[in-house]
Amino acid sequence: MNILILGSGGREHALAWAIRQNPKCDRLFVAPGNAGMEPLAELADLDILSGSAVIGFCEENAIDLVVIGPEAPLAAGVADDLRAAGILAFGPSAAAARLEASKSFTKEICDACAAPTAAWARFDAAEPARSYIAEKGAPIVVKADGLAAGKGVTVAMTEAEAIAAIDDAFGGAFGDAGAEVVIEEFMSGEEASFFILCDGKDCLPIGTAQDHKRVGDGDTGPNTGGMGAYSPAPILSQEIQDAVMAEIVRPTVVEMARRGTPFQGILYAGLMIENGRARLVEYNVRFGDPECQVLMMRLGAQALDLILACAEGRLAETAVTWADDHALTVVMAAKGYPGSYEKGSEIANLETVAEDSAHMVFHAGTTRKDGRIVANGGRVLAATGRGATLAEAHARAYELADGIEWSGGFYRRDIGWRAL
Repeated sequence: MNILILGSGGREHALAWAIRQNPKCDRLFVAPGNAGMEPLAELADLDILSGSAVIGFCEENAIDLVVIGPEAPLAAGVADDLRAAGILAFGPSAAAARLEASKSFTKEICDACAAPTAAWARFDAAEPARSYIAEKGAPIVVKADGLAAGKGVTVAMTEAEAIAAIDDAFGGAFGDAGAEVVIEEFMSGEEASFFILCDGKDCLPIGTAQDHKRVGDGDTGPNTGGMGAYSPAPILSQEIQDAVMAEIVRPTVVEMARRGTPFQGILYAGLMIENGRARLVEYNVRFGDPECQVLMMRLGAQALDLILACAEGRLAETAVTWADDHALTVVMAAKGYPGSYEKGSEIANLETVAEDSAHMVFHAGTTRKDGRIVANGGRVLAATGRGATLAEAHARAYELADGIEWSGGFYRRDIGWRAL
């Protein structure tokens, strides 16, 4: 079959790497892709936010399945457009994608189905939001309601930080995404990620992971899109996973179907675990990045079979085959990230780095210029190792990272510290 993946990051490179291994995949396209995907797929210059452009490409290239990587095309309704045109798509409708596109919508769903989450309130003006913060005190969490490219959440340890976050949101720092804010109770505990395929009716858990959001060693410095991750997440025991499915995920899927907006795609539940109990932090409606890199390293070729079963509504008859293994990824970022950083620095000797089922460098922000691979983003590479133990995966990931010559980049030295 011919498959098109939409997106250009490390998540999409990992999906392409796994899908390419499956003999069902004849031709693989990625739009727009990046330099690291060139050996795996045909790259296409395509406006992935335009349903008509994607449909036109699919018709010209006899595409059988479209896998939508990032959240923006989902929120723009590209999955709806594809299905209306009779093209098989992996990813939720725009209405169902509101589980990520609107924090308040997710909270309403949680309230409706009694899913455990933080206490919350919504505001569309700064003054009542400031009054609420004064009443509740700190620590407290302030979130831009809409999609803010991972930058709209402030875990405020003081009231002054919370007020500054309110001023940022209503001052236009996040554009339309900050026109409303959600203020939440601060939840303590250990955070982890749980990934579940949903086909509108049935649900299939496909893995757990933990990422490292802060830029510096020891979980210090500002939050980022993620500086590394590992899978599985030890904190998410089978008992906790079963409880999350029963109390959070399945009730959410039932409520979405009841509203006439069934959820089809990957549901990524961010959870806070304390004293053996989990509460929902947020939903994402696409694979996480860099969590996707460790999940795909562990799933391999069966990822395509699982995605197909989800898109075709066959999850009830589908199972995941897990090896007793571990994967860990180290994100290599441009110096200055998550603040201002320069693009265009050369990354040398990537072609000499070992890549196989236990070692893989996934590209996120790279491009090819005059035959050279150069950095073209904040998070640029994800050096990923797989092993029988987390320590083995850790050693392989860092061996890869240490072997890459890139004077313009940096990475954390302590990914996986909590589990190790």
